[in-house]
Amino acid sequence: MNKTLAIVVGGGPAPGINGVISAATIEAASKGIKVIGIMDGFKWLFQGDTSKILHLTEKNAWDIHNRGGSVLRTSREFPGNPRKQFENMIKALKALNIKFLITIGGDGTAYMARKIEEKTRGFLSIVHVPKTIDNDLPLPGGAATFGFETARHWGAELIENIIEDARTTGRWYFITTMGRHTGHLALGIGKAAGATITLIPEEFREKKLKFSKVADILEGSIIKRLAQRHPHGVAILAEGIADKIDVRELSKYEHPGKDEMGEVRLSEIQLGRILEQSVTRSLESRDIKIKIIFKNIGYELRAADPIPLDAEYTRNLGYSAVKFLLNGRTGAMITFYEGRLKAIPFRKMIDPVTKRTKLRYVDIKSEPYMVGREYMVRLEKEDFIPKNLSRLARAGRMSVAEFRKRFSYLV
Repeated sequence: MNKTLAIVVGGGPAPGINGVISAATIEAASKGIKVIGIMDGFKWLFQGDTSKILHLTEKNAWDIHNRGGSVLRTSREFPGNPRKQFENMIKALKALNIKFLITIGGDGTAYMARKIEEKTRGFLSIVHVPKTIDNDLPLPGGAATFGFETARHWGAELIENIIEDARTTGRWYFITTMGRHTGHLALGIGKAAGATITLIPEEFREKKLKFSKVADILEGSIIKRLAQRHPHGVAILAEGIADKIDVRELSKYEHPGKDEMGEVRLSEIQLGRILEQSVTRSLESRDIKIKIIFKNIGYELRAADPIPLDAEYTRNLGYSAVKFLLNGRTGAMITFYEGRLKAIPFRKMIDPVTKRTKLRYVDIKSEPYMVGREYMVRLEKEDFIPKNLSRLARAGRMSVAEFRKRFSYLV
């Protein structure tokens, strides 16, 4: 009986998914392995449904490697009744005669892959391919997760256009980007496009961040730009900042729902809007007229065609995932380090405290962050020496004492 390889995609879209599917299918088929794609993530498997599959061949997988989106679609399905739904899934995998399984996804899908591996030892070999535009999986050597570079590329293109619009019209933009827990994408876009200021969750160390602090940082940047005779700018905000703010404080402004994993839907929190309203009110109270526009970007980036870097990267990953499985191995995440395949065992991916997949955060003491910080326009310690302080206070239409009392805590 022919051995069968199944491929399943979980979580949100990311540029390059089809590249992994294509490369894995072609390599497996060339070795006589039957390949099927599981549609819609784990949704149907949890119901024990074996009918929602796509038969993959060299012919229908060959030319999809540089297309955005996912031919298998995807979902964030998470088990509400873990015991029953996992039983359904295992039965479905056995009914489909699956010998090899490739999961493609971020930290949530990696968690699912680990659980499947625990429950299927002896009859199924599994490997995980890391995918997320958030770039928050701890790959060796600081390697990016696939999809990140394409998302940053197109994000920077959009922001460059908005920067020009801000300059032309004399206004500010507050733009929220994806990044539930980390600021890799926001920082990458902000640095590449030359945004005025980028705020990420990692720079806030307090357990409960005050909304007013974020608003004050942005207002301080606007005032500093005014002192430099520039009434325009663009601020990039990682959505994960909202996760740092006390939910009770946020609930005064927004009422977001929760996703399939029970986490607040940060994408539903219009962080830019509530910051725009707060900062605008504060400026107008001192008769400073600045037009601020809020926008979100993220969904525009997730299903884009991959740039050549990600197209090549995902072909390497798909090929290597099959090679790993056919070499009789299982239970690991496929990565590359110094140009070579490196498999990280699932047990080494687990955070001992949370028992979930480890996350990679932006190191705010690292040179890449420090460089980005150096080119931001925001209040610094030197702004509070007398000669600079008086100029900023005038731009903010405040007395020196008022300005110092209001903003000095930020530095």
